Order: sequence, then C-alpha cells, then structure tokens
Amino acid sequence: MNTQPQPMDADWLVVHPNPKKPDYVLPKGAVDAHCHVFGPSAEFPYAPERKYTPGDQGKDKLFALRDYLGFERNVIVQATCHGKDNRAMVDACIAAGDKARGVASVGKDITREELKALHEGGVRGVRFNFVKRLVDATPPEVFLGIADKIQEFGWSTVVYFEAQDLESLEPFLNTLPGIIVVDHMGRPDVTKGVDHPDFQRFINLMAQNERIWTKVTCPERLTKQGEPYDDVVPYYQAIVDRFEDRVLWGTDWPHPNMKSHMPDDGLLVDYIPRIARTEAQRQKLLVDNPMRLYWAD
Repeated sequence: MNTQPQPMDADWLVVHPNPKKPDYVLPKGAVDAHCHVFGPSAEFPYAPERKYTPGDQGKDKLFALRDYLGFERNVIVQATCHGKDNRAMVDACIAAGDKARGVASVGKDITREELKALHEGGVRGVRFNFVKRLVDATPPEVFLGIADKIQEFGWSTVVYFEAQDLESLEPFLNTLPGIIVVDHMGRPDVTKGVDHPDFQRFINLMAQNERIWTKVTCPERLTKQGEPYDDVVPYYQAIVDRFEDRVLWGTDWPHPNMKSHMPDDGLLVDYIPRIARTEAQRQKLLVDNPMRLYWAD
C-alpha cells in the first residue's frame, strides 16, 4: 500500500475553495446523482494506468459539500483515475449508509460473488467509458458481457462518450440490456445549435429507446462562452422538456480534468431552475428519478 500522497498534475485546477450558498433551495430528498471521490491517495492509491492524477478529495469533503448545498444523497461514480479499484468509492458509500449509492468500473472477469459484494456495499451500476483521451479502448463484447452479468442485481449502465462518436456507438447502445444512463448528454458541440443533426441524433436515440436516460450535467464542460453557461441552456431544456422522467442531475464534484475553469458548485445548483423550469420537472430531476433508479430496493 502506498503511504505517500501522489502529487496532482501541474495543470490541474484545485476545486473551488469557497462555493456560494445556493439561492435555489433544493427540494426535500434531493440527490446529487453524479459526483466522485479522489483518494485520499495514501489510503486509496490511484491506478497505474490512469491518464491524469487529481488532488485528493475524499469522502469527508464530499459529504460536507452535500450538506452545505442542501442535498440529502449522492450517487458516487467511479473516477477513471482509480481504474477498476473501486475501494475509495465503496468506502464512501458504506460510510454514508443509505445516503449514497455507487457506480463501479469493473473488468470482464468480474465474478458474481464480487458483484454481490459491490451490491452490498451500495453499488447499483457500472460505467463504460468511451472517451479516448481518458481510457484505453475496450472491445464492445467485453462491455456486453459485463452488462449481462449485472442484470441479476438490477443495476443500470452509465456510458460516457463524446458527440462525434455517437453514430458509431448507437448500434452498440441499443444492444445493451437494462437501463442505460448517458453522461452529460453525450457531450454535444454547443456551437452547432439544438437543431443540428448531431444533437437531433441524440434526441432521436432517446425517443426510440425508452431504456435510455441521460444526465443534464456539466455546463462548465460543454460551454464555449463560460459562466453563466447561457449557450448550454437550450440543450438541457430540450431534453428535460421532452424526457422529464429519464433525466438526472449532479455536480460532477470535484470536477475531473478541469484545466481552464473550475466551477462554483453553489452557482451550479442555482443553474438548475434554468434547466428544469417547473417545480414538477425539478422534483423528478432531483428526487423521483434518482430514487427510482438507485434506491428502488
């Protein structure tokens, strides 16, 4: 076990030290459905094959932010810097009790017993990453094999890809069993407009496959204009207005791979009413949908 903290990348931005208290008051039972924990690396070393090294941001900091912003629960997604070593994420889920669920990263040789242990630790899904700058390529049949194994436990699958890859991935996505959750709307190019065929392809995919959900998250990653992320608003509204029963929201704290702008998590919460414009939509986005997906048992 490594007993020394691992230095973060020199171009890594430190998480916002003093986020504002949100003006928007979250509904009772609100879930931050996309966040991470990094280390601490002395206890949970980062994976040797990682593409980046973050600064330590462990469970205590995540829980403090949860309470400060007004959330009641978290869905903690395995970060690529930890590879398939899910111990930091599971440790956080166990520490949080019923206030957290996890999404793991696993390999093709994962056994039923190992999946059962993850389930008992709070895991309710797996994540497949197709972003080439973050992970090495994995054959689709490996992902399909894993997806088949997790159906016994009622888990969903999270997929992370970029817009230019959707056309080639679409046949694969339609073969995955169970519920599929797309990270960050598939990262559309917001300079092209909501009506561009690229984003309409994503909307059509959701319309044709009712097992596909998406996270309306990370305006700080999608924007070309910067704060207050006006250029991303129409994309979120287009999705929430049409698929309000299949959307999730999360902070993405502590914001992996941000190298030019680190968002204020309080401002991100204040952004929510611009994404979901009615109280009913916000109730589904922040409470009903994540509870149905991750706390069904």
